[in-house]
Amino acid sequence: MTLYSCCLILLLFTWNTAAYGPNQRAQKKGDIILGGLFPIHFGVAAKDQDLKSRPESVECIRYNFRGFRWLQAMIFAIEEINSSPTLLPNMTLGYRIFDTCNTVSKALEATLSFVAQNKIDSLNLDEFCNCSEHIPSTIAVVGATGSGISTAVANLLGLFYIPQVSYASSSRLLSNKNQFKSFLRTIPNDEHQATAMADIIEYFRWNWVGTIAADDDYGRPGIEKFREEAEERDICIDFSELISQYSDEEEIQQVVEVIQNSTARVIVVFSSGPDLEPLIKEIVRRNITGKIWLASEAWASSSLIAMPEFFRVIGSTIGFALKAGQIPGFREFLQKVHPKKSTNNGFAKEFWEETFNCYLPDGSKSSPSSTSFHKSHEEGLGAGNGTAAFRPPCTGDENITSVETPYLDYTHLRISYNVYLAVYSIAHALQDIYTCTPGKGLFTNGSCADIKKVEAWQVPFSNCSRDCLPGTRKGIIEGEPTCCFECVDCPDGEYSDETDASACDKCPEDYWSNENHTSCIPKQIEFLSWTEPFGIALTLFAVLGIFLTSFVLGVFTKFRNTPIVKATNRELSYLLLFSLLCCFSSSLFFIGEPQNWTCRLRQPAFGISFVLCISCILVKTNRVLLVFEAKIPTSLHRKWWGLNLQFLLVFLCTFVQIVICVIWLYTAPPSSYRNHELEDEIIFITCHEGSLMALGFLIGYTCLLAAICFFFAFKSRKLPENFNEAKFITFSMLIFFIVWISFIPAYASTYGKFVSAVEVIAILAASFGLLACIFFNKVYIILFKPSRNTIEEVRCSTAAHAFKVAARATLRRSNVSRKRSNSLGGSTGSTPSSSISSKSNHEDPFPLPASAERQRQQQRGCKQKVSFGSGTVTLSLSFEEPQKNAMANRNAKRRNSLEAQNSDESLMRHRALLPLQNSEPLSAEPSFQAASSPETSSQESVVGDTKEEVPSPEVEPSLPSANSRNFIGPGGGSVTENTVHS
Repeated sequence: MTLYSCCLILLLFTWNTAAYGPNQRAQKKGDIILGGLFPIHFGVAAKDQDLKSRPESVECIRYNFRGFRWLQAMIFAIEEINSSPTLLPNMTLGYRIFDTCNTVSKALEATLSFVAQNKIDSLNLDEFCNCSEHIPSTIAVVGATGSGISTAVANLLGLFYIPQVSYASSSRLLSNKNQFKSFLRTIPNDEHQATAMADIIEYFRWNWVGTIAADDDYGRPGIEKFREEAEERDICIDFSELISQYSDEEEIQQVVEVIQNSTARVIVVFSSGPDLEPLIKEIVRRNITGKIWLASEAWASSSLIAMPEFFRVIGSTIGFALKAGQIPGFREFLQKVHPKKSTNNGFAKEFWEETFNCYLPDGSKSSPSSTSFHKSHEEGLGAGNGTAAFRPPCTGDENITSVETPYLDYTHLRISYNVYLAVYSIAHALQDIYTCTPGKGLFTNGSCADIKKVEAWQVPFSNCSRDCLPGTRKGIIEGEPTCCFECVDCPDGEYSDETDASACDKCPEDYWSNENHTSCIPKQIEFLSWTEPFGIALTLFAVLGIFLTSFVLGVFTKFRNTPIVKATNRELSYLLLFSLLCCFSSSLFFIGEPQNWTCRLRQPAFGISFVLCISCILVKTNRVLLVFEAKIPTSLHRKWWGLNLQFLLVFLCTFVQIVICVIWLYTAPPSSYRNHELEDEIIFITCHEGSLMALGFLIGYTCLLAAICFFFAFKSRKLPENFNEAKFITFSMLIFFIVWISFIPAYASTYGKFVSAVEVIAILAASFGLLACIFFNKVYIILFKPSRNTIEEVRCSTAAHAFKVAARATLRRSNVSRKRSNSLGGSTGSTPSSSISSKSNHEDPFPLPASAERQRQQQRGCKQKVSFGSGTVTLSLSFEEPQKNAMANRNAKRRNSLEAQNSDESLMRHRALLPLQNSEPLSAEPSFQAASSPETSSQESVVGDTKEEVPSPEVEPSLPSANSRNFIGPGGGSVTENTVHS
């Protein structure tokens, strides 16, 4: 059985040796052998094979100068280690390097060579085999390049526990240690690259892309990870295609058709250069431009793609690249290559021929491969870089620096640097075995391995840096190899929950990193809450405003028939109090977690409530002003001052605000918004107003009505005291303006929950100002000064104002008459002055007889005086019982109708106005009585259409040379005007 196994292994080894002749490998003897796998060619020639003949090894085509430079990096690192006095002293590293031709089949052929040699060496078959010298086992393999090739190689090497260190395989599938136990690499996996691609697309706000991937273990997992990341970012994928360098022309044409017909301008490509080259050539042929290519690291810097004739198609490419490194002395080593000097490198001869487009004669160790390359070139396979069918012979004196090839492009050493690190990582592991102390070793009972007889499974792996704990990531140290790193704390908002994390992961949008950055915790959510002290205080003030407004409304309802309530336009006062209730209630919508419905309701509720309130005040003030300033009221005036029209005006003013709110809610409705940008650890839930212009219109219209109301209130400041709310309305409007003018900068400078708090404070301050200024004084009189809430007080004040206006008119006419008479008669006189004083239920300066005094005690009245520079006018206003006055008024009207027609114009004007001072009659219809001389003993009264003579009441005695006039005021009150001349 042992002999049979030996023969089988020898057969495999012999077949592999035949497939890989002396000039198809780079080999050097040593105490320890390292294997290498590099793509010296880009592919293999297509060849139809069937089962009728023996399978033959396919031929490699298209020379890869970069692959040869990577191979040189491994040889340079091994020679540098052999020359080091500290690293593996007295030990020599050898190598066996094969060409994978960028295909799985060629890579497996080379891997079988490593495995077969190791098995022959482990079986100790020297007595059976005619072996002239001992070849050590291959203890580790550096390679391969592509992820698909490394996957196949790793599956085979893992069976024999041979370590594999890849320098360019980035597929995330290779991170599965259960499947690939002996696989290691010096390049990060594609998971981070796919995430970075999605981040770039999100940064540029692209959301419509296409994807293309190589149909292997590199392209498929990479593009799958990208799709996952794109889905999380709401990036849509138009098409997804697979390609290969061995795809037939029809498949390539189909993929190009998809690209040409797609509306996606961004194309994400996970592929290697050889796999992508046929597709790019067809795209260039069709001249498909205007696409943005997002390139993975495998083809971003590929020499096959970075061709001048391709630039018009792939000029707008965003690519990824590995971190470049520096290898001291490597440049000079590359320039020393020569077929005659590089005796251990069987690939040097072909490199020389391809570089200078010549061939080395057989005397220079020409090989069959050279002939095959010439043949393949003549057959149009594109084997080399030459353009002629026949190559001239090489002289051997050519200068390598005189030709520009990717081989000498050492400005950015990325893959070459990773190869360099891979060799050194293996050397440091061997150094640990070499310096092992018995009893402290890595093997059973602390034993150490014999460095000269070490097997592949005994190679430990050393670390340049200690493991990075969760909450940190590996950071690059400038000037040090990538395996030497420092542990960097994850920034705020990112975390890592694993050891030796290459990068920290970002926390989800609603989460933030904890103190140790090992996990994410939910962000703190803030809004103006009902339960926080500030929210409770605002709520209490709003409830207090609602209670006070309800109390005032209750007082006005209970005392609705009293003169003060009637004089303040009872119905409009009710509507005004209702609007203040709505104002206080609207502030509650700003407290609590904002929802879409509360955001859309709170601003319209506040705006409409305030406009309704200001409209009531405006109509109320304007009505009183029109009543007292009108000269002779007509039926049109009475219709204009009617209650229905007042409510219509309030409705029209409020309707404008309703239209503004409806347009706002239809065009740009407010909504709840979670703001993550103000503070990192806090989410502010606020209302996005939708349109600041609409909010400005809403507040601006309210302020416009308040300004008009302020104007009318200021204009009516001299009305009777009982009707003169102007000073209170003026003060309330000043408070309103101060509140909302200061609101604008406060609103603009705050953020988060304080925006709602500022608006609530403004609403409450303005509402309390209106409530206090307009109603608290009246409530005080109603509850604590009932003596002032009488008909006499209201009528006395009204009559005082009426006669004051009449006196001023008479004074103006008198001044004009005096000036005219003085100009005619040449005399001069002093300008008279006037004053009005009011006295209610006090002792008369002129005593009356006893009978008249008793009659006067049965009456209610007050006395007004107007003093002039040349005399004094005393106005006495009395209010008799309606039953006693009715007969006297009818009699006086019948007897003195002619004199009533000739009464003073100014007094007639105010006779018509007096009944209008209340919304409904206080007691009886008003009547006026006038006498033209002191001797007149009868009164003239006008009550409806009935006339009746009655004895006239006693009047005050008049002074000599004095004229007196008596008038019957509203409700039966008599007014006596005594004019005393000095």
